[in-house]
Amino acid sequence: MGQGRSRIAADDLKMGDDLKYLYENRFSGSEEYRRKVWNVLVANWFSRYIPSNAAVLDLGCGYGEFINQVASPKRFAMDLNPNSKRFLQSDVRMFEQDCSSRWPLADNTLDMVFTSNFFEHLPSKAGLEATLKEAWRCLRPGGRIVALGPNIKYLLGAYWDFWDHYLPLTEISMAEGFELAGFTIEQNVPRFLPYNMSNAPRYPLFFVRAYLKLPFLWPIFGHQFLVVGKK
Repeated sequence: MGQGRSRIAADDLKMGDDLKYLYENRFSGSEEYRRKVWNVLVANWFSRYIPSNAAVLDLGCGYGEFINQVASPKRFAMDLNPNSKRFLQSDVRMFEQDCSSRWPLADNTLDMVFTSNFFEHLPSKAGLEATLKEAWRCLRPGGRIVALGPNIKYLLGAYWDFWDHYLPLTEISMAEGFELAGFTIEQNVPRFLPYNMSNAPRYPLFFVRAYLKLPFLWPIFGHQFLVVGKK
């Protein structure tokens, strides 16, 4: 039994080292721009899902671009990347662990679980299912899980341009996963935001604000789904 735990810990450590390298290689030099973009995204869109005095978890938090913009009294973040905690604000509680393992939170304690461009990095559907069950357990009745991610339906081969992509997902399969975990689908947008910001042009921030207000543009430029489930 002890050997099994040691092996799991070693696997998590190796994955954390890999994530550290990939993040540094992929996003080095773009951190400030990404922070500004997420400030716009949270203020102009995602804040609508966050109740006042909410407890919020950023699942697969990366460098904390989302959770650092959230004005909530209880903020949590989860990621295996050991660099993540360096970028989080001091009052964000960090969980450096496998998301498919039990979360160190009591039942019915969260108001929102947010995740962006994360589920496709999980190694299996079984791991995703376990993660969604933990989200269900920890969310209060009426709480939401909000998932943003690349939609393979509209990306095809480009989906596999990233070494750490494993699970091909669409808005339909994501919604089915939510429903299997017990969530009711509150919103399902097949094409929402453009694909990624790692090697993309740095558009002026007013472009981002305008894009969010012009949904007729989403089917043209959007390659990420937005799925919201409610407990």
